[in-house]
Amino acid sequence: MKNNIPRKKTIMIIAGEASGDMHGANLVWEMLQMNPSLSFYGIGGKRLREAGVELFADVAQMAVVGVSEVFAKLGDILKTMRMMKKSLDTRRPDLVILIDYPDFNLPLARAAHQKGIRVFYYISPQVWAWRKGRIAQIKKNVDKMAVILPFEVDTYRENGFDVHYVGHPLLDMIKDHYAQEETKKQIGIDARRPTIALMPGSRLAEVKTLLPELMKAAAVLKSQIADIQFVLPLAETLDEKTVREYLLPSHLPVKVVSGNTYEVIASADLALVASGTATLETALLNVPMVIVYKVSLLSYLIGRTFIHVKNIGLVNIVAGKTIVPELIQADANGQRIAQEALSILTNREKYHQMKQDLAAVRARLGEPGAARRAAQIALNMI
Repeated sequence: MKNNIPRKKTIMIIAGEASGDMHGANLVWEMLQMNPSLSFYGIGGKRLREAGVELFADVAQMAVVGVSEVFAKLGDILKTMRMMKKSLDTRRPDLVILIDYPDFNLPLARAAHQKGIRVFYYISPQVWAWRKGRIAQIKKNVDKMAVILPFEVDTYRENGFDVHYVGHPLLDMIKDHYAQEETKKQIGIDARRPTIALMPGSRLAEVKTLLPELMKAAAVLKSQIADIQFVLPLAETLDEKTVREYLLPSHLPVKVVSGNTYEVIASADLALVASGTATLETALLNVPMVIVYKVSLLSYLIGRTFIHVKNIGLVNIVAGKTIVPELIQADANGQRIAQEALSILTNREKYHQMKQDLAAVRARLGEPGAARRAAQIALNMI
């Protein structure tokens, strides 16, 4: 007698960075709400593991920033790539879901496409900023693309590839209002003192480069504002002991908080934040900020050659103008960071104008429900 029980649908999902792990986990959760029988495997971090995904590699070993770090991790990355390509045959997934991380995900998309496996790309590579020629490769090997920034739709449409705009997934995760006094009490800091959030990034390479400069800036700020205090929301991809090693030389007290990231940011009067998704998170929490960015000279020179946008901070890109300062490379030093921070903290008019501009950014990102809309697209593909 034949067994007529249908085969369980299997999905590969790849997230190579902390933000992708977070958004991927929400997508998996939404898909499982709609179809609890689905099975997932792939690459991710703590969030995807908690969502029930069988991980072949951890995001902490995959995330890189700059060309020089890619070279250092190239062996491990290529080994993981071979493993995932092999799984296309051994697991034969019904769908491959790729989240940003294009230098890894686009070759994997091509491999899946060649084997007749459908590919869903959730959160587009930043083709609007650099290497726009990748759109042709995406169009050839990706069956459906969901984008999270409104202007990305036109970028793809101009190149003959229709994409789905689902809105930004952070809108589901970040409330539109946090009571600052309450968040300070929640994380155990003095509710009466001015607070600076130190946000050196989610990758160890970023922390090594940026946190010493942020601490120099903190020392200057402390010399100017005696009762100022500092908090650091610890990214899940980082080890607290390692981060504290970079805090010690300054001898300044810094409250390091694991979990409750948004409450920690919301408790701050100002954030010093590494360029990346965190700038948008900080904007959605309506916290004024200074964006910092520093990579190896080689990475910077290559990037400057190919990147074709005025700003590097997502918050400024979405705003369509420079609403928060960006300090890049040599300018991302303690003295300059402190100077920009003080110019915001000591100018009430400038401070409140920045908060108004940040509120407008939130309004430009659409409505909540991005993960749910993306989940429905994915399910329709299997």
